[in-house]
Amino acid sequence: MIRTEHVLETWRAIREDTIAAVEDFPANEMDFRATPDMQTFGEIARHILQASEGMTGMLLAGEEDFTVPDFGQRLVKHIGKLAPDAGVAELTAALRESLNRRLAELAAKPAGFWAGTITRFDGQRVTRLEMAQFIKEHELTHRAQLFVYLRLKGVVPATTRRRLAKMAKQTA
Repeated sequence: MIRTEHVLETWRAIREDTIAAVEDFPANEMDFRATPDMQTFGEIARHILQASEGMTGMLLAGEEDFTVPDFGQRLVKHIGKLAPDAGVAELTAALRESLNRRLAELAAKPAGFWAGTITRFDGQRVTRLEMAQFIKEHELTHRAQLFVYLRLKGVVPATTRRRLAKMAKQTA
């Protein structure tokens, strides 16, 4: 059984590593893209922010059908305003603030809210808790992309730095 607290707690850890990736990436290269047909580092980071805000906002608003033709318009209603030219500091602040706000709102929901079902945009019927897990997994996928971009720039991601530090302590 997946516990709501676990989903929200692990999402916080994932977001902190997303924020670390944005802070670690060269600020003057946020428009870097690994190949011409891929999103830039900055676009991926913004997508993480906007997708999580939009989808959690729809959940919190009581939306039950994510297959509706105006899904995009409904999603946008829940996305905060971040200037197109926002820098690293503004982006990381938005990532942090958004998650803290959404986690507090989601944590306040009763068990019955989480057991309720919705239709995800791919047509699958899932509980709201399963949708929250999906939103977290969506961020995890894109965080991995950010990590690849970091590696392409010669930067070691925070998760690897922590693991290496732990291993160094154990061998010392």
